[in-house]
Amino acid sequence: MTDKDLNSMTYREATQELEDILRAIENDSVDVDELTQKVKRSAQLIKFCKEKLRSAEKAIDQVFNEENCDTPNAKEEKKKSTGSGSLF
Repeated sequence: MTDKDLNSMTYREATQELEDILRAIENDSVDVDELTQKVKRSAQLIKFCKEKLRSAEKAIDQVFNEENCDTPNAKEEKKKSTGSGSLF
């Protein structure tokens, strides 16, 4: 895949490509010249996946905020600040 394909790629496709690259490297089916390109592509894919995850997290937080719900992190923080919730 090319860098241009990254813009239209899904998270699942990116992780699958990362797994394919890893498998090829583990099986020694990548020569030294190709290895550099595979490592660069892996870095691009990892960055892409991190961005997708951050975007999903923001969208989920926004949904919780719009619904006037506590986010899972906020609930955990509230629980920590008030103790275990038990009197004993």
